[in-house]
Formats: sequence, C-alpha cells, structure tokens
Amino acid sequence: MRILIISDLHANITALDAVLAEAGPVDACWCLGDLVGYGPDPNECIARVRSLPNLKCIIGNHDAAVLKQIDVDTFNPEARLAIIWTQKALSDNNVAFLRLLPEKLEIGQVTLAHGSPRHPVWEYLLDTRTATLNFSYFETLYGFVGHTHLPVLYSLTDGQNVAGMSIPVPNTRLVLSPRVILNPGSVGQPRDRDPRASFAIYDPDSNVWEYRRVAYDIRQVQERMLSAGLPERHIQRLSGGW
Repeated sequence: MRILIISDLHANITALDAVLAEAGPVDACWCLGDLVGYGPDPNECIARVRSLPNLKCIIGNHDAAVLKQIDVDTFNPEARLAIIWTQKALSDNNVAFLRLLPEKLEIGQVTLAHGSPRHPVWEYLLDTRTATLNFSYFETLYGFVGHTHLPVLYSLTDGQNVAGMSIPVPNTRLVLSPRVILNPGSVGQPRDRDPRASFAIYDPDSNVWEYRRVAYDIRQVQERMLSAGLPERHIQRLSGGW
C-alpha cells in the first residue's frame, strides 16, 4: 500500500502538482495541515487535495487563522498579511471544507497532528527534549507531524530517556521501528535550505517510510505571488528554501 504524506502546502499549487506527478499512483493521501497561507493558490490547492484518493486531512495553524479560530495578531507581520489576503481570496466552499478538518487523527498505528501530539495546531517539534515529552501524548507506534517545514525523524526506543533525532537523506527508504515521530517536510515552502518540494510515501504493510524531494518551477510561483501583492520576503525565501 502506498500512502502519500504531505504537509504545509501553503497555497503553492505548482509545488503540489510536482509532488503528485513525482509520487505517481497512490492508494491514499494523508495531509498534515496548512493547506493555505503564504502562497497565491489557496483555492487550487484545496481543490486538488480534496480530489485525492482516500483523503485524511487535519487542520494547521494557518488554516485555523484563515477561519479566524486563531488571532492573526499572533503571527508575524508578513504572515498576517498573507492570512488576510487568503481570507478574501478563499471560496465559501473551501472555507466550509477547512471548518470540517479535525486537529488530530488516529489511523491504525499512526497519529496525525500538524504541530505535535501534545498541542496539535501550534507546538513546534524542533529539539529532542520537546520531542521526548510528546511521546507521552500518543499511544500509536508512529506519529506524523508537520509545521516546522523541516524533514526529521525522532525515535524513542525502550530504555531511552531522551529521543534520538536524525535528518533524512532525500530519496531514501527507512524501515520504521517503534516508536518514532516523523515530519515529511513542506511541499510549498521548505525551510531546510533545499528549495525542492518535500514529501513522503508511507507503506503501512511493510512499515517503510520514503523521504522524497522534487524540483518545481519556483519562478512561476513567485510571479503569481508578486501579482497578488503578497509579501516580498515570502517570495524570496522560496528560492533559497529558508
């Protein structure tokens, strides 16, 4: 079975389409939130995600902010401007879709959360201490998260007091052992100094996780952002993956 794992699309349809083409046929898609924010294509991204087979999707902090479930003043000025722009651009149908998204899902041996199992919408898993604490907040073998835009794996095996952390090499296959928290990185706005779209393929039958990267036409997205009047900082950071 091939399950596409995507997160932090951030309204970048060009990156998303490159991911879908690279992934090929899949049996299901699990989306870890932040379909919108930053980018110029919120309606197109939501429509594309909704068309994917056997979709499971959770809400991210930018999605929640667009729905006014989070105060936009908690975001930095550029992110706030993008959220306000998205609120005006988003169709009623897609707003309704976002409103139905849960904060957390448990599917078989996997827990899905945007930020972390402990605080699904907002918490960043950026260090081993925070990751270690989060293993107490889910009971499944694996946890899949997004939010940081950084592909990473945290593991906590029997006898360990502190989780281990590893940064995956792109386009490698990992056989998972319990228990791990994995982040597939960001489709629409990577922040690990690699501007290529980041995603994963998960096979629950063999417990294999495959990290993947794919290049896309960044300049095309930047031109649409410029035309939409979106913040210059978000336009520039796409090129450097920061």
